[in-house]
Amino acid sequence: STPTLRSCQLLTLDDVLFRLLGPRRSPFFLPVTLTYVLIFVTGVVGNLLTCTVITKHRKMRTPTNLYLFSLAVSDLLVLLFGMPLEIYDLWQNYPFPFAEGVCSFKVFLFETVCFASVLNVTVLSVERYVAVVHPLKTRYAVTNKHAQRVIGGVWLASLVCAIPNTSLHGLRYYYLPEKVLESATCNLLKPQWIYNLVIQVTTVLFYFVPMVVISGLYLAIGVRLGREHRQRVESSRRRQVTKMLAVVVLVFAICWAPFHIDRLLWSFITRWTDHMHNVFEYVHILSGVLFYLSSAVNPVIYNLLSTRFRERFLELVCSRLEPSASQGTSVS
Repeated sequence: STPTLRSCQLLTLDDVLFRLLGPRRSPFFLPVTLTYVLIFVTGVVGNLLTCTVITKHRKMRTPTNLYLFSLAVSDLLVLLFGMPLEIYDLWQNYPFPFAEGVCSFKVFLFETVCFASVLNVTVLSVERYVAVVHPLKTRYAVTNKHAQRVIGGVWLASLVCAIPNTSLHGLRYYYLPEKVLESATCNLLKPQWIYNLVIQVTTVLFYFVPMVVISGLYLAIGVRLGREHRQRVESSRRRQVTKMLAVVVLVFAICWAPFHIDRLLWSFITRWTDHMHNVFEYVHILSGVLFYLSSAVNPVIYNLLSTRFRERFLELVCSRLEPSASQGTSVS
């Protein structure tokens, strides 16, 4: 409940803000920040390596890898722009120190990347389905030009679909009775029911429907590969690529599930008890960690499951290390 003017006069401003907004700093600040820093370093290095390998080697510029490049770009955007703001929120929940434009950018970035990631994974799965189940259609359906057009469509759709939720947010202040600048938070400004509707619709369209479609596609791929089991020479590389992408999709689904559960809980529950708030806080922390982990884990999967990616990664890293090693020997 909002403190009355009389009670406010008996309390310091910090006390009033604590009652209204809770603690300035998250109790999980230290362990979560350390986890985020580890994810940040792994993710930025891994995704930069992925982008460099695909752009540097012509043989790596396949339709499949172009989709992986697009996925790596969305992961880098989250890590480089989203994570620092998230860490700052953990350190100082309020007041929000930036202009309203930064608040809008933060929401817009998260929404865009959320949609772009799932759409990239979906079109990647469709491409794999066509390549394995309908190989005769690959000449015109699985080409670099087609992939580039699809990726452009994915990002355009993601940018447009991010607008509704972004328009609902902004800087929110408390008035006691005048505006208290120290109470600024990047938060929901429009009616809760509109936000609830947007979240529920986008969660269905951009998580549950894609996951059902992707599951059906990989089921069909699995059946087809089972029939081709005897043609080992021709299908061994295809199997390796398909296995790698199936793992990418599975990890994606697992990492993003808590994120969508978090949003659905917030949109469906109208009456909150203290116990529910405590449980939600843990779900929120878990969803945040897994959300960022999904942006860092893909290069690790490529390295473990793709011989070609592993060779190119090693080649790139060794070429960077050799000059410094040779300089060290020449000095001695």
